[in-house]
Amino acid sequence: MTSLKGTGVALITPFDQAGAIDFIGLEKLLIHTAKGVDYYVVQGTTGESVTTTDVEKATILEFVIKHNPLKLPIVYGIGGNNTAHVIETIRKTNLENVDAILSVSPYYNKPSQAGIIQHFINIADTSPVPIILYNVPSRTGSNMTAATTIELSKHKNIIGIKEASGDVKQAIAIYKNTDSNFLLISGDDLLTPTLISEGAVGVISVLANAFPLEFKEMFLKAVENDSEGMENAIKNLIEINPLMYEEANPVGIKEVLRFMNICGNKVRLPLLPASDNLSKKIKALL
Repeated sequence: MTSLKGTGVALITPFDQAGAIDFIGLEKLLIHTAKGVDYYVVQGTTGESVTTTDVEKATILEFVIKHNPLKLPIVYGIGGNNTAHVIETIRKTNLENVDAILSVSPYYNKPSQAGIIQHFINIADTSPVPIILYNVPSRTGSNMTAATTIELSKHKNIIGIKEASGDVKQAIAIYKNTDSNFLLISGDDLLTPTLISEGAVGVISVLANAFPLEFKEMFLKAVENDSEGMENAIKNLIEINPLMYEEANPVGIKEVLRFMNICGNKVRLPLLPASDNLSKKIKALL
């Protein structure tokens, strides 16, 4: 899956002031991000997938497929903590133009590592397209250990992991103990250069919604082992990155996109748009 190397953008879902999907804003976002990203990630965490309906999810995916300006590869988010429901969703979804599924580790019910393994084996056995695992302990309440990922990498339909544990040692262990074709993908924007130096093939990025060219430059410089060029590409993002999570993702990045006149900052409850305090800090850095 060489097409899924480089920068994947975890697309936000723009909403209008009434709370409906803003397809004009979404098209502007696709055009903007196509300047630098290598593939789209649709309906992941940053896309507020937990508050979009099944009908909306299908509509968003269809829209991205039809309005994909450079015909970039598409990764689609289908995950959850109910294995049977995830499998049923995969069966009901038209995945004809989808290159891979991004599936988050089960959240809230905190399964054992053995339970996580069986969850993903059942999903991978069912899916007609490859699976990319997604480990994000800060959201799921449990960590997929390196041993779990290594075991799952043996499944022919599991091709990689978005590793967002923040644990560099864990990422290194995954890289060293999986097949060379297994994709180690950074799930933390600013850890990307470090993880690339340790074998990662790229990043699935939040900030790339707003700064696709900076991430393209950073990736290229990291691959070339050009530390000075890499630092120059990312230095202006270091201060703004924490603000993306100060009031929960995607509140911060939507505020950035509002200032860039790409789309509005509307989010769905229980999230709220950026506070005045956060907005001022973001504006000052921009």
